[in-house]
Amino acid sequence: MRHASQFTLGALVAAVVLAVPVAAQDVTVGGLAYGQYVYQLKAAPDHANGFDLTRGYVNVVGRFSGGLVTRITPDITRDAAGSLLLRIKYAYAAYTPAGSPLTFKLGMIHTPWLDWAEGVWDYRMQGTMSVERNGYITSADLGLGIDGAWANQAVNMQVGLYNGEGYKGGVGDKRKDVMGRVSVRLLATDDAGSRGGLRATLYGQYGKPTGGGTRTRVIGMLSYKRKLFTIATEGAITQDSSATAPTADVTGRVLSGFGVFNVPHTKAALVARVDLADPNKNVSGDRQTRFIGGVSYLLHPHLRLLGNLDYLSYQGTPTPAQEATRAQALFQMEFTF
Repeated sequence: MRHASQFTLGALVAAVVLAVPVAAQDVTVGGLAYGQYVYQLKAAPDHANGFDLTRGYVNVVGRFSGGLVTRITPDITRDAAGSLLLRIKYAYAAYTPAGSPLTFKLGMIHTPWLDWAEGVWDYRMQGTMSVERNGYITSADLGLGIDGAWANQAVNMQVGLYNGEGYKGGVGDKRKDVMGRVSVRLLATDDAGSRGGLRATLYGQYGKPTGGGTRTRVIGMLSYKRKLFTIATEGAITQDSSATAPTADVTGRVLSGFGVFNVPHTKAALVARVDLADPNKNVSGDRQTRFIGGVSYLLHPHLRLLGNLDYLSYQGTPTPAQEATRAQALFQMEFTF
């Protein structure tokens, strides 16, 4: 049996579609994929290595008169058994009233933080952001959201109500998560984009996971982005509990700092990042620190290459499996069409 809230959301979608006069339709198809060769530096004596397709997206976007946009994005990924599979990453309708700075979205939509932060870093091809890599945030979820931008991106915000389970976790139960982000440009630079300039960005999330308990995220970022370089620092505090132990909150912390330097008069760039993750501040010996450094080259407007080293340091003693994979040399590519 469906919940009443599901009928309400369906009625809202129907109302939006019926309210918008459909005239000329413009449908575009594009794609994005990440591939890599990875060499395990510590997997002695054989040094395991291999080629992989880490992610692939096909974006189908429909634009209609009256401010209606629809999007569906199948996502190619690898399951635990090693097979490539196809799933839905985004599937939503977005409506922007005439003259309004707000856009309303419904469906499988972006969550407020990751897409924004990845746009500042701009090297998702290397791997996920630290808060996602450590399991605290997901990039998409089923829900209803509102995006807004004012004064030529001086203020950019996104808020939403979500199932809270992520696009890989099903619909969950009656419990939901509220998420929101606001970014303010404190100083303009020669980068006039939505992430450009000196910006202060804050994200908050509060919800209840399936079965009960609490889930809280607070993230802040200070970034400075111009055409020549980007530098940013990010910090997150997380709290989680379960229905079986509602008073036993686990508090975690994630810190990240990264920089990108675009070498003048070339198509090359230097990238560096340091991530520190402490999953439980009340437990000693569980902190991990990741170091990433490399060089990228824009071979073609639709093809970017990245060579980098990725090293993970454990506060405690790593297991044999962790030891074998904590130091990697990677040659990666990002291509679009």
